[in-house]
Amino acid sequence: MNDIAYANNLQSIAKTQIGSLPVSSPGSENDTIAIVELGNKIFRDINLSENRIQACITCHPLNGRSAGMDRQSTSRGTFGQLGKRNTPTILNIGFSNVIFWDGRRNQLYDQAIDPFINPLEMSLPSETELIQRIQNDPTYQEYFINAFPEDPNPTLHHVRTSISAFERSLISNSRYDDFINGNLIAMTRQELDGLKLFMEIGCTNCHSGFTLGGNGFGRLENPSLYNPNDLGKFEVTGDPNDRYVFKVPSLRNVSLTQPYFHDGSVSTLNEAIERMNAYGLNRNIQKQEIDTLILFLKTLSDKTKTN
Repeated sequence: MNDIAYANNLQSIAKTQIGSLPVSSPGSENDTIAIVELGNKIFRDINLSENRIQACITCHPLNGRSAGMDRQSTSRGTFGQLGKRNTPTILNIGFSNVIFWDGRRNQLYDQAIDPFINPLEMSLPSETELIQRIQNDPTYQEYFINAFPEDPNPTLHHVRTSISAFERSLISNSRYDDFINGNLIAMTRQELDGLKLFMEIGCTNCHSGFTLGGNGFGRLENPSLYNPNDLGKFEVTGDPNDRYVFKVPSLRNVSLTQPYFHDGSVSTLNEAIERMNAYGLNRNIQKQEIDTLILFLKTLSDKTKTN
Protein backbone atom coordinates (compact mmCIF):
# COMPACT_ATOMS: atom_id res chain seq x y z
CA MET A 1 0.00 0.00 0.00
CA ASN A 2 1.47 3.38 -0.97
CA ASP A 3 1.75 6.19 1.56
CA ILE A 4 -1.30 8.15 0.36
CA ALA A 5 -3.53 5.08 0.32
CA TYR A 6 -2.20 4.12 3.77
CA ALA A 7 -2.87 7.62 5.09
CA ASN A 8 -6.34 7.74 3.57
CA ASN A 9 -7.28 4.41 5.14
CA LEU A 10 -5.99 5.44 8.58
CA GLN A 11 -7.70 8.81 8.34
CA SER A 12 -11.05 7.08 7.81
CA ILE A 13 -10.52 4.77 10.80
CA ALA A 14 -9.26 7.54 13.09
CA LYS A 15 -12.17 9.80 12.19
CA THR A 16 -14.48 7.13 13.56
CA GLN A 17 -12.43 5.95 16.54
CA ILE A 18 -11.05 9.32 17.69
CA GLY A 19 -12.22 12.30 15.63
CA SER A 20 -10.80 15.82 15.55
CA LEU A 21 -10.93 18.72 17.96
CA PRO A 22 -13.84 21.13 17.31
CA VAL A 23 -13.04 24.78 16.69
CA SER A 24 -14.98 25.90 19.77
CA SER A 25 -15.76 24.51 23.20
CA PRO A 26 -19.31 23.67 24.31
CA GLY A 27 -20.87 26.57 26.17
CA SER A 28 -18.82 29.20 24.34
CA GLU A 29 -21.73 30.47 22.25
CA ASN A 30 -22.19 33.51 24.51
CA ASP A 31 -18.51 34.11 25.24
CA THR A 32 -17.81 37.56 23.83
CA ILE A 33 -14.30 38.85 23.19
CA ALA A 34 -14.73 41.29 26.07
CA ILE A 35 -15.69 38.53 28.51
CA VAL A 36 -12.72 36.42 27.43
CA GLU A 37 -10.39 39.40 27.83
CA LEU A 38 -11.65 40.00 31.36
CA GLY A 39 -11.09 36.34 32.17
CA ASN A 40 -7.57 36.58 30.79
CA LYS A 41 -6.84 39.59 33.01
CA ILE A 42 -8.11 37.84 36.13
CA PHE A 43 -6.19 34.68 35.19
CA ARG A 44 -2.92 36.65 35.07
CA ASP A 45 -3.44 38.91 38.11
CA ILE A 46 -0.90 38.19 40.89
CA ASN A 47 -2.76 40.56 43.22
CA LEU A 48 -5.50 37.97 43.58
CA SER A 49 -3.32 35.69 45.71
CA GLU A 50 -2.95 36.26 49.45
CA ASN A 51 0.54 37.76 49.33
CA ARG A 52 0.20 39.08 45.80
CA ILE A 53 2.92 37.03 44.12
CA GLN A 54 1.02 34.28 42.32
CA ALA A 55 -1.66 34.09 39.63
CA CYS A 56 -3.49 31.27 37.90
CA ILE A 57 -0.95 31.53 35.10
CA THR A 58 1.87 30.77 37.54
CA CYS A 59 0.91 27.10 37.62
CA HIS A 60 -0.75 27.15 34.19
CA PRO A 61 1.76 29.09 32.04
CA LEU A 62 0.54 29.82 28.52
CA ASN A 63 2.96 32.28 26.99
CA GLY A 64 5.42 31.26 24.30
CA ARG A 65 6.01 27.53 24.21
CA SER A 66 4.37 26.75 27.55
CA ALA A 67 1.51 24.26 27.31
CA GLY A 68 -0.71 25.21 30.23
CA MET A 69 1.12 23.55 33.12
CA ASP A 70 4.34 24.27 35.01
CA ARG A 71 6.12 20.93 34.58
CA GLN A 72 6.47 20.47 38.33
CA SER A 73 5.64 17.18 40.04
CA THR A 74 3.29 19.14 42.27
CA SER A 75 3.00 22.91 42.25
CA ARG A 76 3.72 25.19 45.19
CA GLY A 77 1.22 27.67 46.52
CA THR A 78 1.65 31.34 47.25
CA PHE A 79 3.52 30.67 50.52
CA GLY A 80 5.59 27.82 49.11
CA GLN A 81 3.17 25.16 50.37
CA LEU A 82 3.35 21.97 48.31
CA GLY A 83 0.25 20.96 46.39
CA LYS A 84 -1.17 17.47 46.63
CA ARG A 85 -1.36 16.55 42.95
CA ASN A 86 0.28 17.27 39.62
CA THR A 87 -1.02 20.35 37.83
CA PRO A 88 -2.75 19.31 34.58
CA THR A 89 -2.59 21.33 31.41
CA ILE A 90 -5.40 23.80 30.98
CA LEU A 91 -5.33 23.61 27.18
CA ASN A 92 -8.60 22.19 25.80
CA ILE A 93 -10.11 22.04 29.29
CA GLY A 94 -13.37 23.38 27.85
CA PHE A 95 -14.02 19.96 26.32
CA SER A 96 -13.72 18.12 29.64
CA ASN A 97 -16.59 17.32 31.98
CA VAL A 98 -14.26 15.95 34.64
CA ILE A 99 -12.37 18.74 36.42
CA PHE A 100 -9.54 17.88 38.82
CA TRP A 101 -7.94 14.46 39.22
CA ASP A 102 -10.63 13.37 41.68
CA GLY A 103 -13.50 14.74 39.59
CA ARG A 104 -14.86 16.95 42.34
CA ARG A 105 -16.03 19.47 39.75
CA ASN A 106 -17.63 18.85 36.38
CA GLN A 107 -18.05 22.40 35.09
CA LEU A 108 -15.54 25.21 34.59
CA TYR A 109 -17.99 27.69 36.11
CA ASP A 110 -18.02 25.78 39.40
CA GLN A 111 -14.25 25.29 39.40
CA ALA A 112 -13.27 28.87 38.57
CA ILE A 113 -13.05 30.25 42.12
CA ASP A 114 -11.53 27.21 43.82
CA PRO A 115 -7.81 28.02 43.25
CA PHE A 116 -8.13 31.50 44.75
CA ILE A 117 -9.38 30.25 48.11
CA ASN A 118 -7.56 26.90 48.23
CA PRO A 119 -5.05 27.06 51.14
CA LEU A 120 -2.55 25.05 49.08
CA GLU A 121 -2.80 27.42 46.15
CA MET A 122 -3.52 31.16 46.19
CA SER A 123 -4.74 31.13 49.80
CA LEU A 124 -7.25 33.98 49.87
CA PRO A 125 -9.34 33.77 53.05
CA SER A 126 -12.70 34.03 51.28
CA GLU A 127 -14.59 34.67 48.07
CA THR A 128 -15.47 38.09 49.52
CA GLU A 129 -11.78 38.98 49.67
CA LEU A 130 -11.41 38.06 46.01
CA ILE A 131 -14.23 40.35 44.94
CA GLN A 132 -13.00 43.18 47.16
CA ARG A 133 -9.55 43.08 45.60
CA ILE A 134 -11.04 43.27 42.13
CA GLN A 135 -13.39 46.09 43.16
CA ASN A 136 -10.50 48.06 44.65
CA ASP A 137 -8.42 47.82 41.46
CA PRO A 138 -9.40 50.64 39.05
CA THR A 139 -7.81 48.86 36.09
CA TYR A 140 -10.72 46.41 36.12
CA GLN A 141 -13.44 49.02 35.64
CA GLU A 142 -13.29 49.27 31.86
CA TYR A 143 -13.02 45.50 31.50
CA PHE A 144 -16.23 44.92 33.46
CA ILE A 145 -18.05 47.69 31.58
CA ASN A 146 -17.12 46.08 28.26
CA ALA A 147 -17.83 42.53 29.38
CA PHE A 148 -21.06 43.14 31.28
CA PRO A 149 -22.43 46.53 30.13
CA GLU A 150 -25.85 45.97 31.67
CA ASP A 151 -24.40 45.18 35.10
CA PRO A 152 -20.68 46.09 35.31
CA ASN A 153 -20.27 45.65 39.06
CA PRO A 154 -17.80 42.84 39.89
CA THR A 155 -19.59 39.80 41.26
CA LEU A 156 -18.68 36.17 41.81
CA HIS A 157 -20.95 35.26 38.92
CA HIS A 158 -19.09 37.63 36.60
CA VAL A 159 -15.71 36.29 37.74
CA ARG A 160 -16.80 32.70 37.25
CA THR A 161 -18.31 33.51 33.85
CA SER A 162 -15.26 35.35 32.54
CA ILE A 163 -12.66 32.84 33.77
CA SER A 164 -14.72 30.01 32.29
CA ALA A 165 -14.95 31.86 28.97
CA PHE A 166 -11.20 32.43 28.88
CA GLU A 167 -10.49 28.78 29.67
CA ARG A 168 -12.89 27.66 26.94
CA SER A 169 -10.89 29.73 24.45
CA LEU A 170 -7.67 27.75 25.07
CA ILE A 171 -7.98 25.33 22.17
CA SER A 172 -4.83 23.81 20.70
CA ASN A 173 -4.19 23.21 17.01
CA SER A 174 -2.23 20.08 16.12
CA ARG A 175 -0.85 18.29 13.06
CA TYR A 176 -3.02 15.32 13.96
CA ASP A 177 -6.13 17.49 13.50
CA ASP A 178 -4.77 18.78 10.20
CA PHE A 179 -4.48 15.16 9.11
CA ILE A 180 -7.98 14.19 10.21
CA ASN A 181 -9.43 17.30 8.60
CA GLY A 182 -8.03 16.49 5.19
CA ASN A 183 -4.26 17.05 4.97
CA LEU A 184 -3.04 13.52 4.27
CA ILE A 185 0.62 14.57 4.34
CA ALA A 186 0.43 16.35 7.72
CA MET A 187 1.88 13.26 9.43
CA THR A 188 4.86 11.13 8.43
CA ARG A 189 4.63 7.42 7.69
CA GLN A 190 6.23 6.65 11.07
CA GLU A 191 3.74 8.89 12.89
CA LEU A 192 0.90 7.18 11.06
CA ASP A 193 2.31 3.84 12.18
CA GLY A 194 2.07 5.18 15.74
CA LEU A 195 -1.55 6.22 15.21
CA LYS A 196 -2.36 2.78 13.82
CA LEU A 197 -0.68 1.08 16.79
CA PHE A 198 -2.43 3.42 19.24
CA MET A 199 -5.81 2.29 17.95
CA GLU A 200 -4.95 -1.38 17.49
CA ILE A 201 -3.60 -2.06 20.98
CA GLY A 202 -6.54 -0.41 22.73
CA CYS A 203 -5.20 2.91 24.03
CA THR A 204 -8.58 4.37 23.10
CA ASN A 205 -10.23 2.06 25.64
CA CYS A 206 -9.39 4.73 28.22
CA HIS A 207 -8.07 7.69 26.23
CA SER A 208 -11.22 8.02 24.19
CA GLY A 209 -12.93 10.63 22.06
CA PHE A 210 -11.43 13.57 20.20
CA THR A 211 -9.75 14.74 23.42
CA LEU A 212 -8.18 11.29 23.85
CA GLY A 213 -9.23 11.23 27.50
CA GLY A 214 -10.30 13.86 29.98
CA ASN A 215 -13.92 12.78 30.35
CA GLY A 216 -13.79 9.61 32.39
CA PHE A 217 -12.11 7.76 35.23
CA GLY A 218 -9.83 4.80 35.64
CA ARG A 219 -8.51 2.79 38.55
CA LEU A 220 -4.76 2.42 39.00
CA GLU A 221 -4.78 -1.07 40.40
CA ASN A 222 -1.14 -1.40 41.41
CA PRO A 223 -0.24 1.01 44.23
CA SER A 224 3.46 0.26 43.75
CA LEU A 225 3.31 2.41 40.62
CA TYR A 226 2.29 5.66 42.30
CA ASN A 227 1.57 7.39 45.62
CA PRO A 228 -0.67 4.93 47.55
CA ASN A 229 -1.59 7.56 50.14
CA ASP A 230 -3.77 9.41 47.63
CA LEU A 231 -7.14 7.65 47.46
CA GLY A 232 -8.41 9.66 44.50
CA LYS A 233 -12.12 9.92 43.84
CA PHE A 234 -12.85 8.07 47.12
CA GLU A 235 -11.87 11.25 48.98
CA VAL A 236 -14.79 13.01 47.27
CA THR A 237 -17.47 10.31 47.23
CA GLY A 238 -16.57 8.08 50.19
CA ASP A 239 -17.49 5.11 48.01
CA PRO A 240 -15.06 2.21 48.57
CA ASN A 241 -15.33 1.40 44.87
CA ASP A 242 -13.69 4.76 44.15
CA ARG A 243 -10.41 4.00 45.93
CA TYR A 244 -7.49 4.77 43.62
CA VAL A 245 -9.85 6.00 40.91
CA PHE A 246 -8.59 9.08 39.06
CA LYS A 247 -9.46 11.11 36.01
CA VAL A 248 -8.06 9.67 32.79
CA PRO A 249 -6.14 12.66 31.42
CA SER A 250 -6.37 13.89 27.86
CA LEU A 251 -3.34 12.97 25.77
CA ARG A 252 -3.44 16.18 23.79
CA ASN A 253 -0.15 18.05 24.30
CA VAL A 254 1.06 15.10 26.37
CA SER A 255 4.63 15.33 25.08
CA LEU A 256 4.77 18.92 26.41
CA THR A 257 3.30 18.32 29.85
CA GLN A 258 5.62 16.07 31.80
CA PRO A 259 5.87 14.90 34.55
CA TYR A 260 2.99 12.45 34.44
CA PHE A 261 0.26 10.88 36.58
CA HIS A 262 -1.66 12.51 39.39
CA ASP A 263 1.41 12.55 41.64
CA GLY A 264 3.84 13.74 38.97
CA SER A 265 6.06 10.75 39.72
CA VAL A 266 7.03 9.90 36.14
CA SER A 267 9.34 12.25 34.28
CA THR A 268 9.34 10.75 30.79
CA LEU A 269 6.68 9.80 28.29
CA ASN A 270 8.53 6.55 27.63
CA GLU A 271 8.19 5.46 31.26
CA ALA A 272 4.57 6.59 31.41
CA ILE A 273 3.72 4.34 28.46
CA GLU A 274 5.65 1.45 30.02
CA ARG A 275 3.63 1.79 33.22
CA MET A 276 0.36 1.93 31.33
CA ASN A 277 1.30 -1.14 29.29
CA ALA A 278 -0.67 -3.41 31.61
CA TYR A 279 -3.79 -1.24 31.88
CA GLY A 280 -6.53 -2.14 29.45
CA LEU A 281 -4.36 -2.82 26.40
CA ASN A 282 -5.09 -5.67 24.03
CA ARG A 283 -1.53 -6.97 24.35
CA ASN A 284 1.87 -6.08 25.77
CA ILE A 285 3.98 -3.75 23.66
CA GLN A 286 7.66 -3.78 22.84
CA LYS A 287 10.30 -1.06 23.24
CA GLN A 288 10.31 -0.22 19.55
CA GLU A 289 6.53 0.10 19.60
CA ILE A 290 6.76 2.57 22.48
CA ASP A 291 9.05 4.73 20.37
CA THR A 292 6.51 4.57 17.54
CA LEU A 293 3.66 5.54 19.87
CA ILE A 294 5.64 8.55 21.07
CA LEU A 295 6.07 9.74 17.48
CA PHE A 296 2.29 9.75 17.13
CA LEU A 297 1.68 11.38 20.51
CA LYS A 298 3.92 14.28 19.52
CA THR A 299 1.55 15.07 16.64
CA LEU A 300 -1.11 15.89 19.26
CA SER A 301 0.87 18.93 20.41
CA ASP A 302 -0.19 22.47 19.60
CA LYS A 303 1.78 23.59 16.56
CA THR A 304 2.82 26.86 18.23
CA LYS A 305 4.56 24.96 21.03
CA THR A 306 7.52 22.61 20.81
CA ASN A 307 8.31 18.98 21.54
